[in-house]
Amino acid sequence: MRVLVTGGAGFIGSHVVTTLRERGHEPIVFDVRKDPGADVRDRAAVDRALSGVDAVCHQAAMVGLGNGVADAAEYAAHNDLGTAVLLAAMAEAGVGRLVLAGSMVVYGEGRYECPRHGVVRPGPRAVADLDAGRFEPPCPVCGADLSPGLTGEDTPADPRNVYATTKLAQEYLAAAWARSTGGSAVSLRYHNVYGPGMPRDTPYAGVASFFRSALARGEAPRVFEDGGQRRDFVHVRDVAAANAAALEAAAEPGALTTYNTGSGDPHTVGEMARTLAAAYGGPDPVVTGEYRLGDVRHITADSARLRDGLGWKPEVGFEEGMTEFARAGMRAE
Repeated sequence: MRVLVTGGAGFIGSHVVTTLRERGHEPIVFDVRKDPGADVRDRAAVDRALSGVDAVCHQAAMVGLGNGVADAAEYAAHNDLGTAVLLAAMAEAGVGRLVLAGSMVVYGEGRYECPRHGVVRPGPRAVADLDAGRFEPPCPVCGADLSPGLTGEDTPADPRNVYATTKLAQEYLAAAWARSTGGSAVSLRYHNVYGPGMPRDTPYAGVASFFRSALARGEAPRVFEDGGQRRDFVHVRDVAAANAAALEAAAEPGALTTYNTGSGDPHTVGEMARTLAAAYGGPDPVVTGEYRLGDVRHITADSARLRDGLGWKPEVGFEEGMTEFARAGMRAE
């Protein structure tokens, strides 16, 4: 299969390209890092790149929490305008297969259960609570303590920041394209991806990159809140394998299918920082009590649909992956 990989020179995209090539496909890299003219918002450039292509693996995006709403226009331009241009070009070129780099951020907070009211959906955490160090969201009905659990794909979307909103809009655009053209679209909702080749020293990377960059500078990783935030850290090679599995699976025409893409092995941010620091041999993490508006407390994946539907399973365990990541190189951007 000849596959156009947008963002194919980036962190996740480069691993996708390697995996596709290893599995006998012909990946075509479309990325401004490789060619300044390869901008997914440039219709003429996209039209040229789609020539002879069987499918598109859309990894190009502006990622991370960003700077409140100050960079909202930039996020929307890269993520939503870029996706719209790509889909319009695919429709005209007759390319009917899309795998989208989705994100768990579309859910907002994860799944919570109240002992009295069952499964509930907490709203955004109050600034007063965060300032006071009350990081756990209470039951929105009775204020009781909640138990976090795994989030399934049927959880209603509730994006809490600009980046999350643009990632949900990408899915809506892909669904509209699939219905209109009869194409097949898959969104892999990545959880916290980490591994070799992560960008360093950038405010737009994930928390694993923040900690690894600090260690490389000889500094202690700075853990926000109390370090108790639960996340699903999934290795980039497993994510690349999920992309290949989605491309190789039987297509469902006229629809968007979403798949959580996580390890199924939740860990706290504090635990990840300690494991990474120990593997690196650097300073122990410092828990700061700081917070970022737009962050959620707990979000971990139920990836059963991906395992059962596409035969995918994660191969890299947490300890193994963090040890490799501690010793691996990072990219400059």
